[in-house]
Amino acid sequence: MSINRKFFFDRVRTHLYKNGLDQDAVDGHSAILDRWEKDIPKDDDRWLAYMLATAYHETGGRMQPVEENLNYSAKRLLEVFPGRFKDAAEAARYAGKPEKIANRVYADRLGNGDEASGEGWRYRGRGLVQITGKTNYEKFGIAESPDDALQTDGALTMLFDGMIEGRYTGKSLGDFFDGPREEWVEARRIVNGYDRADDIARYAKHYYSAISYTTG
Repeated sequence: MSINRKFFFDRVRTHLYKNGLDQDAVDGHSAILDRWEKDIPKDDDRWLAYMLATAYHETGGRMQPVEENLNYSAKRLLEVFPGRFKDAAEAARYAGKPEKIANRVYADRLGNGDEASGEGWRYRGRGLVQITGKTNYEKFGIAESPDDALQTDGALTMLFDGMIEGRYTGKSLGDFFDGPREEWVEARRIVNGYDRADDIARYAKHYYSAISYTTG
């Protein structure tokens, strides 16, 4: 059986895209559904729902691979990265300079070298799930070609393999959705602790309600 696309998109428009669903978002959803039907249609539909919700959150509803926006003001740098900037004057020297910001905030972590190495910028967030840092790019074999995370096939592989196999944090979809076990909020630990966990759980439940199958 295949997913009933009309029912799916009617539900998604009603609950998640009340201002309209553009063609890019339709195409992005369709690519995820196609990959699911092709590779793992007999697995738990809650896995699919949570992957869709994660992509919805990480891409701001665009459902296309995106690149991290690092164009921060000095004020936002101090709010978002308080441990990386000692005062407003230092933050001001980086404000509005995305490459310089990335090299500072991602230096000496996630497998990256120091600020001068340029690896913070080279391995900035990309994809349907925003993978960041050299170590994470190496997990998917694209450390030498990080822009592959912006290609549809590569981004889908990182979404599916990363969440099903637990490549991001060691936690996988099967840890939270398995038989009677159903932990929509806790599942955020697959990717990023508890950041926006309640919101993503809500999106996932809407997606779950949209998954129905044709009979022929």
